[in-house]
Amino acid sequence: MDDLFIDNEAVFEQLFKKYFRELHAYAFSLLKDWDVAEEIVQAMFLKLWERDEAVQVRPAIKSYLYKSVYHSCLNYIRGQKVQLKYQTTTVISIKKQTDDTAQKINMSELELHLHRALSKLPEKCRAIFQLSRFEELKYQDIAKQLNISIKTVETQMSKALKILRRELKEFLPVITLMLFNIFRS
Repeated sequence: MDDLFIDNEAVFEQLFKKYFRELHAYAFSLLKDWDVAEEIVQAMFLKLWERDEAVQVRPAIKSYLYKSVYHSCLNYIRGQKVQLKYQTTTVISIKKQTDDTAQKINMSELELHLHRALSKLPEKCRAIFQLSRFEELKYQDIAKQLNISIKTVETQMSKALKILRRELKEFLPVITLMLFNIFRS
């Protein structure tokens, strides 16, 4: 095979038969994927065959074939890394969007149920609860502002929390999870 040209089928077939198995084994050692290694070697031989001009076969043809397979394998590995990076980024982005959307839905649903539950509280009880939880006043300040005893504030808050706990029991896991995420951040 000294200084022949691949310009006919017989020479090409001889090259293919002589080197395919060992090139496939070499590609497999780099990629650890039997089928992909086979595709890469076949693609390299196909490119060699499809060249417009005849390819000169030299004693160094084996080296040329190995280098071609090596570079094809590296290109494949780089492509896989890029694809994996893109897929990971996409998955993270979709998960974040899904989590954000789910959290917004849960929040709006929770707010709606909280509003309904608050409307079920007696007026004085609701006023005390809102001053305590939404305006963050202490029981003593609420008692002064409403001109009632601290004991009344405590009793009304206890009543409000009991009613709200009953009305919002289906949301307790969501509330707990949200509080966990808030304090974890």
